[in-house]
Amino acid sequence: MAGNSFGTIFKLTTFGESHGEAIGGIIDGCPAGLPIDFKAVEADMQRRKPGQSAIVTQRKEPDTVQFISGIFEGKTTGTPIGFVIENTNQKSKDYSHIKDTYRPSHADYTYDKKYGNRDYRGGGRSSARETACRVAAGAIAKQLLKDIKITAYVSAVGELSLQKNYSEVNFDEIENNPVRCADANMASKMEAYIKDIRKQGDTVGGQITCVIENVPIGLGEPVFDKLHAQLGKAMLSINAVKGFEYGSGFEGTKMQGSLHNDLFNSDGSTKTNYSGGIQGGISNGEPIYFNVAFKPVATIMQKQQTINSEGKQVEMQGKGRHDPCVVPRAVPIVEAMAALVLADFWLLNKVSKL
Repeated sequence: MAGNSFGTIFKLTTFGESHGEAIGGIIDGCPAGLPIDFKAVEADMQRRKPGQSAIVTQRKEPDTVQFISGIFEGKTTGTPIGFVIENTNQKSKDYSHIKDTYRPSHADYTYDKKYGNRDYRGGGRSSARETACRVAAGAIAKQLLKDIKITAYVSAVGELSLQKNYSEVNFDEIENNPVRCADANMASKMEAYIKDIRKQGDTVGGQITCVIENVPIGLGEPVFDKLHAQLGKAMLSINAVKGFEYGSGFEGTKMQGSLHNDLFNSDGSTKTNYSGGIQGGISNGEPIYFNVAFKPVATIMQKQQTINSEGKQVEMQGKGRHDPCVVPRAVPIVEAMAALVLADFWLLNKVSKL
């Protein structure tokens, strides 16, 4: 299987399956001498882990990261940083009923056809369990970026949408509610809605908005490695993501150029920020902001028609522990992938100026 690595200089390679002994990763390219705040790593892992509230999967995993190389006496050594995260709460029997059955909208069918076999226990390598490795690596990348602030929050669940832009919401509210919405009133509505969806044995999608502040001018490598292109790739690599837009996005198509153009102030900043902090594929110093769309979780607790490995029509129903809405736990994943992109470009910028 190819495609297990992400990045050019600051590169993450992940390994492992949902119901294997462990998952883990190797971070290449992290400079030597970076002090590591292990509590900050743990905090991000706790934000992603399952079982943290009544509106997420009840699989119980501590998601403790064990660093096994590349860090000595609390600082990076410049060598590959290896880490593992044990899987301690697998219930593989929950998936025995789909051993020979393809779940609708899952990777079961395509994995089986591509590789000739598949790990049906929780989806194996296709499971979102793999994203725990991204959060661990992203926590290291955040520490490398220092003054750059990356903040993501849930801005929509189903038809419930937060009609405020990133400058109007309260970032301090994000970790005060299980939905991770940056507005207390909307958060309570979203939470009640997700609970109702769960009672129906169904799932619902949503959107996450990410804001990156204090970005230096000059990050991005045109022509094919534009900053927004790499952010888009990073976000679209996350399980269940169906869309990415930055800056004015699709709404910008409804505007005229005379209104959409970001006019300059004398210091080079802009009066508006429809560009989303990126022009010509390069950061311009303004806040970068983008939206990420997540589909409803494919496993539902309702009976559905599907096919088995023999091509016969069969009926199946989801079992086990699954998220009714993935976006609350995906917030730290979005932040982590953004951090990996920026860390890579930050290091590329340093190399280009040598």
